[in-house]
Amino acid sequence: MIKDMTIGQYFPGKSPVHRLDARLKILLTIAFIVMLFVADDIKGLGVGIAFTFITFIISRIPLKMMFKSIRPILIIIIITAMLNLFFVHTGTPLVEWKFIKITDKGVETAVFMVVRILCLIVGTSLLTYTSSPIDLTDAIERLLSPLKKIKVPVHELAMMMTIALRFIPTLLEETDKITSAQKARGADMETGSIFKRAKALIPILIPLFVSSFRHAEELALAMECRCYHGGEGRTRMKQLHFKLIDLWGTLYLVFFFAGVIVMNKIG
Repeated sequence: MIKDMTIGQYFPGKSPVHRLDARLKILLTIAFIVMLFVADDIKGLGVGIAFTFITFIISRIPLKMMFKSIRPILIIIIITAMLNLFFVHTGTPLVEWKFIKITDKGVETAVFMVVRILCLIVGTSLLTYTSSPIDLTDAIERLLSPLKKIKVPVHELAMMMTIALRFIPTLLEETDKITSAQKARGADMETGSIFKRAKALIPILIPLFVSSFRHAEELALAMECRCYHGGEGRTRMKQLHFKLIDLWGTLYLVFFFAGVIVMNKIG
């Protein structure tokens, strides 16, 4: 169900991952993505898998959230696996039938790419799971602050990115409610040709657009009532400071990153 998707959700907690500075978490997430793409064999990727799983355990986020974060991109994972399985023809043939040829290298590549995507989705999901929208807004603004010198509206960009991220769960929930309401009225969205199914989405998309504009108007009104006028002269109740735990978090990632490089050398 759409309502089971966890994209953009925040789960409050007091784990070591929650206590990391939001700026550092963004930088570590970028480094984590680089680490996954630096791994050029299954051994190096195994280190990335260990990092992802251990970090998820340390964050104390329920493991079921790991599977829920994968569900929205399951079709992409399947397509990626099939493309690599049937279009990589190097290596020893395992199955040959007419124009279909599956090799051991194709199987290895398919598994490698699927595991990499899974680690990428699960690992990056931890950023929003363990960071509140306000912390992410401040962190993005701080990281992009050098761009203010060339007149880039950093605060406005950070605010838009965070609001968009924050409203993903809300819009998913709205979509699920509208879909259920249309099905209760006898709408058929699961049978027929692809054109019929696309046409059946219109009664969902129109109310969703109306709901989105209503949410945007309510948010704008709430911000105006609180005298929000952008980042000029704005102060923060919560100041961001690097702490000792941030140093340990950095060393933790460096350890695994070094492990990936070592595995690449051994491989």
